[in-house]
Amino acid sequence: MTTSAAGNSATRPHKLLTQDDYQGYDAMGLAELVKKGEVSAEELLQAAIQRAEVVNPKVNAIVTPLYDFAREQIRNGLPDGPFTGVPFLLKDLLTALEGTPLSNGSSAYKGQISPSDSELTRRYKNSGVVIFGKTNTPEFGLMGITEPKAFGASRNPWNTDHTPGGSSGGSGAAIAAGIVPMASGGDGGGSIRIPAACCGLFGLKPSRGRTPTGPYYSELWDGAAVEHVLTRSVRDSAAMLDAIAGPDGSTPYPLVKPESYLTALDTPVRPIKIGFSRKSFVGRPVDAEAEAAIDQAVSLLQELGHEVEEVTLQIDGEALADSYLTMYFGHVAADMEYAAQLLGTGFGNLDVEDTTKTLGYIGKAISAGEFVTAKRRWNQLAQTMAMYHQRYDVLLTPTLAAEPVEIGTFEPPAFEKVGMKVINAFGLHKLLLKSGMVKQMAMESLEKLPFTQLANLTGAPAMSVPLYWSKNNLPLGVQFMAPMGDETTLLQLAKQLEQAQPWFNRTATID
Repeated sequence: MTTSAAGNSATRPHKLLTQDDYQGYDAMGLAELVKKGEVSAEELLQAAIQRAEVVNPKVNAIVTPLYDFAREQIRNGLPDGPFTGVPFLLKDLLTALEGTPLSNGSSAYKGQISPSDSELTRRYKNSGVVIFGKTNTPEFGLMGITEPKAFGASRNPWNTDHTPGGSSGGSGAAIAAGIVPMASGGDGGGSIRIPAACCGLFGLKPSRGRTPTGPYYSELWDGAAVEHVLTRSVRDSAAMLDAIAGPDGSTPYPLVKPESYLTALDTPVRPIKIGFSRKSFVGRPVDAEAEAAIDQAVSLLQELGHEVEEVTLQIDGEALADSYLTMYFGHVAADMEYAAQLLGTGFGNLDVEDTTKTLGYIGKAISAGEFVTAKRRWNQLAQTMAMYHQRYDVLLTPTLAAEPVEIGTFEPPAFEKVGMKVINAFGLHKLLLKSGMVKQMAMESLEKLPFTQLANLTGAPAMSVPLYWSKNNLPLGVQFMAPMGDETTLLQLAKQLEQAQPWFNRTATID
């Protein structure tokens, strides 16, 4: 069923939609205005474009405007869904939109046009959203920051000297800057939760297999990655998960949705048992602000009647990091091989960043046996968490080990850049692996982001909730993990936290 998203704007009394009006609603609230005929989809789109024109030059969130595409969507009639008429942005990674560029954050893919919609894009469209652009992402989605050479750095609306996180950093920045109330994201190592934590947003990574991956992929990052949205409200996340959840023809391990997640929010969360830890999973320091975020969350949870106690997780941090990094390197190599074939060029000739090229060559140097051995450790981690959940309903940790870093923090120093060029030119990647330097550099990059990868490898649902702002007025979310398949408990808990300590009206003042 389709509807004219203009509503009954021809007969209703005219009311000027101000930016305060537009930014004062979540996505469901805007959809309700359209449904009642109080505003039209055209008016909402114009408000989103106006906001983008003002703030996008400051945050570099949108890299591919699709304004004419959006207007055509509205003219053709929008589906009758939970978000009919609501402006929406797609992350410029994986989410193919027919007839539009899909750059994956890389100069190598610039100008590549998607021949058809991905299944997830089709479901987004069926929810009624109006897609009017694509958001910035690091090259191939590889970093927890968003600073691709192809498009430049996205910046955090709370402080533009700092990162909005990654890899869904453009989406996070767009929401926090008031361009949209909701945007798409994907999470292979924290890429929904990290930008949510950096930008003061709600970000839920669903369980493995919960959302579709086809038709271009059967699974993403061997099942570590899953796609969903970042939002300002919990109910928007729940309603969109209702709209997109469920297997498609490519899903290798489908999860059947047990109930409506939005309806489940009407049931208060039961008192639950929560274990918390402030300690980095990879044995690195955790900043005092991240610890303070946990302390505040613990106090709030106890006030709400939950049983909360500190725990020591029996996790081999080195094995966790090695398992994640081996998968990571292998998939960079595979992505580069795919790109080279698609573009009709050689692996070494791809127009990708030196860091990406080095990671790809390292992936090629890893044997199939090493990759499989690392993958088998995922089950050990899953079994550890299964034992944990026999005693505790949920695990609480920081989302980040420190407040959002400044732009350029992870830029390789000059000597490393020269070294990468030499290594790439002479094929010294196996020697680099044997030297231990790769692991050392990788562990340093994980130092600020050590908490999110566990949920990706185990497949468990996890969320970042915006409960804390640092002394520098930078958001610093906290993370909750639940057993595989139990998004309902997370969403119900998030709803309770949202009511107890509202964050919706706490917004960045970028302009």
